[in-house]
Amino acid sequence: MSIKFTSRPKLILLITLIGFFSLFIILAFRHSGADDSIKTTKELSAAFSAVIKKVEPAVVSVRARYRMVSEITFAETPKDSSSEERSYQDQLPRRANYGVGSGFIVDKSGYIITNFHVVEDAVRVMVGLENGEEYQASIVGVDEETDIAVLKIDANKELPTIAFGDSDAVQLGEWVLAIGSPFGLEQSATAGIISQVQRETPFSSPFQRFIQTDAAVNRGNSGGPLVNMDGEVIGVNSQIATVTGNFSGVSFALPAKEALFVYRQIVQYGRVRRGYLGVNLDSVRNEFAKVYGLDEAKGAIITNIADKQSPAGRAGLQVGDVITEFNGEKVQNAHDLIIKVALAGPDRDVNIVFLRENGDSLERKVVNLKLGERPTNKTITESNMPKKTDSSSFGLVLVDLNPSLAKSYNLEGEKGVLVKDIDPSSFLNDLRYSTNSDLIMRGDLIQRINRKQVSDVKSFNQIAGELKPGDPVVLHVASYNRRTQSVQKRIVQFTMR
Repeated sequence: MSIKFTSRPKLILLITLIGFFSLFIILAFRHSGADDSIKTTKELSAAFSAVIKKVEPAVVSVRARYRMVSEITFAETPKDSSSEERSYQDQLPRRANYGVGSGFIVDKSGYIITNFHVVEDAVRVMVGLENGEEYQASIVGVDEETDIAVLKIDANKELPTIAFGDSDAVQLGEWVLAIGSPFGLEQSATAGIISQVQRETPFSSPFQRFIQTDAAVNRGNSGGPLVNMDGEVIGVNSQIATVTGNFSGVSFALPAKEALFVYRQIVQYGRVRRGYLGVNLDSVRNEFAKVYGLDEAKGAIITNIADKQSPAGRAGLQVGDVITEFNGEKVQNAHDLIIKVALAGPDRDVNIVFLRENGDSLERKVVNLKLGERPTNKTITESNMPKKTDSSSFGLVLVDLNPSLAKSYNLEGEKGVLVKDIDPSSFLNDLRYSTNSDLIMRGDLIQRINRKQVSDVKSFNQIAGELKPGDPVVLHVASYNRRTQSVQKRIVQFTMR
C-alpha cells in the first residue's frame, strides 16, 4: 500500500523547514551581535583605562585645614579653676575643621586649579600627589565669580600636567570621566555622558554656565577635572543637584574655557580683572519687543545705575536705555552683555550703541566710554593667606614651666616646656595616633627632643630650628592623666614637613 502526501502535509513540512532555517539565521545574527557588543564594550573599557592612566598622575587631592575648635578654649578656662579641671579641659579633643577636595596640575612648575569653596578661609592647604607625596600649598589667587582658586606647590622637580581641551566643542551624549577624591577616596574615576551645556543653576553667577553630566560627582570631587576621551580637561567639577547632599545623577562642571581664562588672569595679576560698566541689566524679551516696536527680542535693558560715578553714569547712560551693540558686536541679552564687558577688560575704551525712549519712539544713540574694573568680594592678601608653619617650633606656642604653671597643670617636679596652644596652620594638627587622638595637646610638657634635654623655650627652638623637612623627630612628653591621677609619659614620633 502506497502512501501519498497530500498538499497539506507538504505545506507543513515546508513551513517547518523555513522555521528551522529562520531560527538558524536569527541565532547566527544574535551570536554575531553579541560578539560585536562584547568587542565594543571591551574597546570602551580599554579607552577609559587609557584616559585614566594618562590623566591620573596630574590629579591631586586638596585638604584645607581651618581653625581648630575646642569645646572650651584656653582663654575661656576660668582663672579660679582647679589644676585638675584645667588639665581635663586641656585634654579635651579639638574638633578638626577641614575640607577635602580635588584639583589638577596645569603647569609643571606646580600651579594647580581647584574650587575656591574648597580653600575658602583655610589656614593651611595640603596637596597630595598620585605617588603619595604631600606638599603645603600657597594660594596664588581666587575668583568667587567662577568658584576657581589657583594653588602653587614647590616640589623642586617637574610635575605631570593635564592639557586643556575645547569645551565649546563638546557634544551632547559624549563620554566623559570625572576624576578626584570623593569622600577623601583619592584617584577615583567615574564615567558618564554630557547631558547638557550652558546650564544655569540656582547658585550660579553670570560667569558660570555649566556643562551638565551624569558622571558621579560627590563631596570631595570639587575642583577635580572633567575630561574627554582624549584625556583633555573640558571642565572643572563644581556643583551637584541633590536633595540628600550626595550624588543624584546630575552634576555640573565649569567649562575649561572659563577656567583657563581665570587661571591666566590670576597667574598674571593675582586676581581676575574684568571689565565693568556699573549697571544692573535685564534682557529684552518678546513682550518688551512688541510693546516698544522692536524688530527682534534682542538687547539689554539698564534697570539701575547705583553709582553715578561708574563708567555708565559718567557717560550719561540712563535707566531704561536698551543697549543693542557693544564694540561693534550685537548684544543678544543681558548675560551676553555682561560677558562681553567682562572679557573686554578694565581701562578699555569701548563703543556702545543704545536705544532711548523719546516720546512714542526709541532714538538710536552712540556713546564712547572707558570701562572700569569689576569689584570682587574675595581677594588673597598677606593677612588672609595660609601661613607656613614656623619650623623652629613646629607651630607650637610654648612657655617655660614655672612653679605656678607646674602646680596648675599637676606637673610639679617635672622639667620641660609647656604647650600653651597649637597654631591652626601647624602640620601637627594633621597627625594623630591610631586611636584618632591628638599627637600633641595643650598642657603637654615637652621634656626631650631627639634625645636632647629641653630646659626652656630657647633650648627647644635651638634644637628644632636645625631640623629640615624629612628629618625624623622624637619627643618625650609628659602630661597629667585625670583618670589615673598621675603624670603620664609618652613618646611622640613624626617626620618634619
